[in-house]
Amino acid sequence: MSEARPHPLDVLRFYAENGVDIALDETAPNRLAEPAAVIEAPARDAPKPFGAPPASVRPQAIQRNITPPAAPEAAIRDAGQLAANASTLDELRVAIESFEGCALKATAMRTVFADGNPQARIMFVGEGPGAEEDREGLPFVGRSGKLLDRMIAAIGLDRKSAYIANIIPWRPPGNRTPTPQESAICLPFIRRQIELADPDILVCLGGPSATTLLELKEGITRTRGRWFEFDTGKRKIKAIALFHPAYLLRSPAHKKLAWQDLLAVKKALTQ
Repeated sequence: MSEARPHPLDVLRFYAENGVDIALDETAPNRLAEPAAVIEAPARDAPKPFGAPPASVRPQAIQRNITPPAAPEAAIRDAGQLAANASTLDELRVAIESFEGCALKATAMRTVFADGNPQARIMFVGEGPGAEEDREGLPFVGRSGKLLDRMIAAIGLDRKSAYIANIIPWRPPGNRTPTPQESAICLPFIRRQIELADPDILVCLGGPSATTLLELKEGITRTRGRWFEFDTGKRKIKAIALFHPAYLLRSPAHKKLAWQDLLAVKKALTQ
């Protein structure tokens, strides 16, 4: 007796829960099949490179004009140059959207730049966008975003009185943690974004954000609630690390500590 086949929605749900939620092509490729051969007519009197395979058996992948990704050092240098050339936040957005040095852009649906009021005195910076953020092109609009809205509302703020961004403007596949290399490539952009927004207070949401922007060596449980300085290149602004809303959804017992840190932020805004 054959087993009942699972419902297609159950299969899709299984894939999504395991991080397989991005289609890179219209059809699913058979990766066990032999690569298709491309028959090419060689140019007459053209010299044949020593050791080159015949054109008739050359795999199709070799024939594609594929632009390899830039080396990390070159990508970081290019990002730094683009960021430095941007004199406004609008110019910086355009520069990020045109940047091809980060492989995450190839699998993301949208570039997630920022939300809120760029003239606000306070700026929140998370790690990277998730699935909902990738679909809408705005940071913190999923479950963790809704919790962030409630957190800042508790101290009298909303998205009209705060500026919100991420270190990584493109969603990592399956919501995985960005690699140190990916964070390093995108770092010039977020640093320039903070410099142009010029807030009075910078709030790093989560350990990766605090580690990247404040160059901290300790984990978030030791650094949260402590005040640091972030040097924009023009001035030093107050910075603090908070638990990421996504972490608080998984560990609600730590909401009490997050509330204490939010009260410290509120006090700093009144000074």
